Amino acid sequence: MASAQIPQLKDEVRSFWNTEPCGSRYLEGTDDFDAFEAHARSRYTLEPHIRRFAEFSSARGLRVLEIGVGMGADYLEWLKAGANATGVDLSAISIARAKRRCVLAGYYSDLHVADAESLPFAANTFDVVYSYGVMHHSPNPAQCLREAQRVLKPGGEARIMLYHHPSLTGLMLWLRYGVWQGKSLRQAVLDHLESPGTKTYTKAEVRMLMRGFEGVEIQQVFSPGDLLLNAPSARFQSAAYRLVWKLYPRTLVRKFGRRWGLFLLIRGRKA
Repeated sequence: MASAQIPQLKDEVRSFWNTEPCGSRYLEGTDDFDAFEAHARSRYTLEPHIRRFAEFSSARGLRVLEIGVGMGADYLEWLKAGANATGVDLSAISIARAKRRCVLAGYYSDLHVADAESLPFAANTFDVVYSYGVMHHSPNPAQCLREAQRVLKPGGEARIMLYHHPSLTGLMLWLRYGVWQGKSLRQAVLDHLESPGTKTYTKAEVRMLMRGFEGVEIQQVFSPGDLLLNAPSARFQSAAYRLVWKLYPRTLVRKFGRRWGLFLLIRGRKA
């Protein structure tokens, strides 16, 4: 990508997440305690692997940085577990909602609007850097990972979720948007999966991105989007889309589609 395009793309990404903070379709009613609790229940029911991957329960006393807190569901779990947790997000609206969530739950928050490509923290600060489904929205995910490595203490662990290529979600987007316009599977995702410019990676590409880390582990899982278990966004509300959501062959997909899961759960330690 040309350097002149990067600020524009970053502004588009920021605008997208300010307009629709991650998970807001599951926020029922106003930003009150019960609504945030319902949002968290939906999140962890749809994606039960999050708790195992994040390891909230083992974080007591650790310095944790969450990159891309969204509305703060995971960030609050770090606080509940007793971590000394800091969080950042490019979206000011998301940070405001995450702060309110923490206030309503009775916790002090350390949350900041910041760019993952240029973190405002000293090197060797955090025991854990956690980022779930965020860095692939950046114009430069490799720089995000370099920053994560920089702020980790030696021996500290990065826990990162990035989108996989190829995926069932990508295939569905290609069938809807790409095949008629001559777009590749990857380009269909780039243009139509959440914010503009969303990247996807093969496992080999992830290992290249993580080459500065030791002991890299990658686990692939299905996403709610792969199985159409998620609530459809505003662009998928027509009667035809509702029928697709209802008739989608989830049992067959679970049985035969394991290689096509969208989520890659990645761990790596700083040497």
